[in-house]
Amino acid sequence: MRDTDVESRGSSLAGKHILLGISGGIAAVDSVRIARELRRHGATLSVCMTNSAQKIITPLALSWATQGEIITGWDGDMAQLSHFDAVLVCPATRNLLACHLNGIVSSPLLMALSAARGNYSPLIFVPSMHADLAEDPVTSEITDALLAQDAHVIWGVEEEGKRKTVEHTQVVAELAHVVNSRQPERKSVVITLGATRSAIDDVRYIQNTSSGKTGWSIAVELYRHGHDVTVVAGVTTHSAEIDLPLVIRTLDPRQMLMELKTLTDDDIDCWIHSAAVLDYVVDNPVEGKIASLQGSLEVKLVEGAKHIRELRELTNGATRIGFKLECGIKIHDLIHRALALIKDAELDAVIANRLEDLDDPNKPRAHLVDSSGEHWALNDHRELVNAVRVLVEAKATEDH
Repeated sequence: MRDTDVESRGSSLAGKHILLGISGGIAAVDSVRIARELRRHGATLSVCMTNSAQKIITPLALSWATQGEIITGWDGDMAQLSHFDAVLVCPATRNLLACHLNGIVSSPLLMALSAARGNYSPLIFVPSMHADLAEDPVTSEITDALLAQDAHVIWGVEEEGKRKTVEHTQVVAELAHVVNSRQPERKSVVITLGATRSAIDDVRYIQNTSSGKTGWSIAVELYRHGHDVTVVAGVTTHSAEIDLPLVIRTLDPRQMLMELKTLTDDDIDCWIHSAAVLDYVVDNPVEGKIASLQGSLEVKLVEGAKHIRELRELTNGATRIGFKLECGIKIHDLIHRALALIKDAELDAVIANRLEDLDDPNKPRAHLVDSSGEHWALNDHRELVNAVRVLVEAKATEDH
């Protein structure tokens, strides 16, 4: 791999031509990271730099990072007027935002933005400025007016007296979501993930094992591809690589089920049940704390509700994908049990795992089983995540 190459991390921007606009904020020094992250997700890039941006970072650095066209001034080709699938301005200064809002075309980048607004291409601005300037009411008026024009403005948090730009992975994920949400047949998806716990008393509990890693990865992948994702998360030791817009935390399996039943009132197209829900829960939790050093302790466990069965009638017509983990059985039996779960809970598919295979690089990461009994080995984490997305989008195509 050459130093100009990047490692693919997804296909959410594959086939998309993105114009990366860079204005003169000091955050322009992060442009290389933004550019390479865009390429990791498949984007083809052109760059348009203002004169002030070129005083902070050189066109040569951006040429290395993007392997694309660098527009730094006026020329006869007017490359900034090419059709782009989106224009991302990062960083966006207050001056650039105001000029664009008022139709001023004093630089190639401002001309590109006006042209993109004229042909309804997505515009995404990532401001970077001093906190006092960000809090100026006029700044709010400018950003509100841009939002009213269907532009997207992504603000970062305030640190050290400045509103800094958002982390580059978050910026690219938001861009991908904006671009792909315009595609037809995007779906509203609920995904459960993580472990669940049942209280013994106010300080002790029983809990099963699940890091949440796979569920987070699926949620992020679907979000990047423009789907409307709601996460219902239990206990997790992994976190998502980006901040997702709607995450509901429910540690107890009974509380999780209540949240899911509430969500059935919305028009949800797809349900993905990747959470490890306790099969057995504590019958009668004790209020307060059971005293220590009292000898042996008996805790009565009762069978917990099966979420996918409880939701069967409430999610009629939606795509439903379950997860199943087994241990110490043959692949043939794993497939058989997955198919039995599909029929019992009326699922569209199940992702089936064997515990002993999860950390073995020589074994498939999981097996996809559909309602006809067909099954496919998913060799690694990326194949698993892609398979779930394909299931969501394939069912969308069939329904239309």
